[in-house]
Amino acid sequence: MKKFLISKNLLLLTLVIGLLLAMFGCGEENKSTSAISTSVGEDITVSGTAVKGPVEGGMVTAYGMNNGAKGEQLGSATTDAQGNFSMTISDYSGPMMLSMNGGTYTDEATGSMMTMGTNDVMTAVMPSISGGASVTGIQITPLTAMAQAMAGDMPGGMTANNIDAANMAMSQYFMVGDVLRTMPMNPNMPGSGAGATQEMRNYGMVMAGMMESAMMLGMPSSSGMVTAMMNDASDGMMNGMMGGNTPVAMGGGMSMMGGGTMMQNNAGTTGLANAMAAFMSSGMNKSGLTVADMQALMDRLNSSSGAIQ
Repeated sequence: MKKFLISKNLLLLTLVIGLLLAMFGCGEENKSTSAISTSVGEDITVSGTAVKGPVEGGMVTAYGMNNGAKGEQLGSATTDAQGNFSMTISDYSGPMMLSMNGGTYTDEATGSMMTMGTNDVMTAVMPSISGGASVTGIQITPLTAMAQAMAGDMPGGMTANNIDAANMAMSQYFMVGDVLRTMPMNPNMPGSGAGATQEMRNYGMVMAGMMESAMMLGMPSSSGMVTAMMNDASDGMMNGMMGGNTPVAMGGGMSMMGGGTMMQNNAGTTGLANAMAAFMSSGMNKSGLTVADMQALMDRLNSSSGAIQ
């Protein structure tokens, strides 16, 4: 009888423990399912500015990444008169690319209103976006476009690590701090240099120098210079080549600086420094800055081997 009671008690204890384990197991399963479901459907807000001067009426499209390459379209927005844009994206996490095409802008070197070329785009890549985030102050510029082209040409493509590396290298090459977040100074705006950091000055003057180069080359649309610079930067070397040994073709009719339809091998080094100096000495430079204010960046470009680092 005593053995029977002990066996009965052990059986009851076993049943109780089993029930408790089942209850806790279900609780953990429900907890896990709940944690996953809370991330689904969380919107992301992405906003910023497209600058080459400010681009009005440009279409900014966001893309996810698929194995290091541009993937599905996530959202879009149109830039206002100041180049600002804002879009809401649902349920995405990972690297993201912004691509802007179309629109009009005031060319820094000539003061003329120009239209983005049909085949010209400006891009920017971010290494990581997560659900529910509000991402503000993103700049889409010739420099972010060059960084995107460089990341895309790296082994593995536009992975988070490659995007980080390309954005950082481009920032260091042009001494702008952070190509994605630093707001470029507008050198066409009177007195703009006084309230700008050196990084903002460098950013604005580099882009003005690119537009000055386009004017000197007789390009009908200076946005073609952005495309050429993207191609030049794609292999991580500013030497007028892409893929190591393929000359970069230029759009439009070139009339100076050697002529021809191929990019000069110094376009992103000494040629850009000279173009910056020419812009700063022109009437289009209303920033109040002189060559002396930009000497450190110009010295860097003049002494550069072209390696983006």
